Amino acid sequence: MTIDLRSDTVTKPTKAMLEAMIQAPVGDDVFREDPTINKLEDRMAQMFGKSSALFFPSGTMANQSALKLHTNPGDQVICDKYAHIYNYESGGASFNSGISCKLIDGEQGKFKANQVLEAINPDAYYYSKTTLVEIENTTNKGGGACWDFNEILKIRKICDDNNLGFHLDGARLWNALVAKNETTLQYGNVFDTISVCLSKGLGCPIGSVLIGDDPIMQNAIRIRKIFGGNMRQAGYLAAAGLYALDHHIERLAEDHKRAKEIGDVLNDLSIIKTVEPIETNIVIFELQTHIDETIFIRKLADKNIRIIGMGGGKLRMVTHLDYTNIMHDKLLTTLKHLNY
Repeated sequence: MTIDLRSDTVTKPTKAMLEAMIQAPVGDDVFREDPTINKLEDRMAQMFGKSSALFFPSGTMANQSALKLHTNPGDQVICDKYAHIYNYESGGASFNSGISCKLIDGEQGKFKANQVLEAINPDAYYYSKTTLVEIENTTNKGGGACWDFNEILKIRKICDDNNLGFHLDGARLWNALVAKNETTLQYGNVFDTISVCLSKGLGCPIGSVLIGDDPIMQNAIRIRKIFGGNMRQAGYLAAAGLYALDHHIERLAEDHKRAKEIGDVLNDLSIIKTVEPIETNIVIFELQTHIDETIFIRKLADKNIRIIGMGGGKLRMVTHLDYTNIMHDKLLTTLKHLNY
């Protein structure tokens, strides 16, 4: 038995999800004739109270398309120093859209409204033009932390006052909604565009959706085509998303509970220096300085437990749909009895 906690992207479709995929009616989505794709997009738009949604093969492509929709070359997007669009999308903001990132030094990937106001460039021709604010909920590099929705509302006000777009990288928004008892409509009312991932917490094999209203979204399909993201009978993938929306959201609370239990065990180990606050399904921790990270990871690998290093001495575990109670018990026992 291998316990893979590197990411919540390692899951495989359940038998019931596969059955839903096999039975899906499909068509050519380039001609916009795939009924299952259309059904998923319509449902996602309605969930967030928006007029438009578009299916993408990856969260990175959805985010990169959103950046291009909101900006022109030479513009600047405000985001946190931990933002996925800055750290983990291969420099796509500059390569695809010709824009730069103004990084905010937040806490756990979150920042305050006053920091946004301070980060907006002066309206002078020799500055990059600030046109967009981007946040990530939950924060990946911030350890699955959830934003305070009141702070999001304050940032929205600043965006309105300064004619700035507001994009949400909601790769793990489902986790935040469950953890904070919030709704999709709340977020739809605040953000201009939202990208949500189906292949992380919801256990789908592939797919993200970009959601927004028609004025900003009217060119989204053209940008997706430019990026090579248009697909044909993609309804098989959309069927997995529809199944997950019906069956895999509420169960995210189980992932959160297990993550906190892992954190409790780690906090009791003398070899652990710190464990970052755990709100959802991501556990980020740091070893004592005399403990070799490579050896620690190898000791777990020898027990068929896979985790990853995030750099800077930080390690990560992510709970997910395929992480069972039996695996959880084995992990906790293994951690308690690691020999150093």
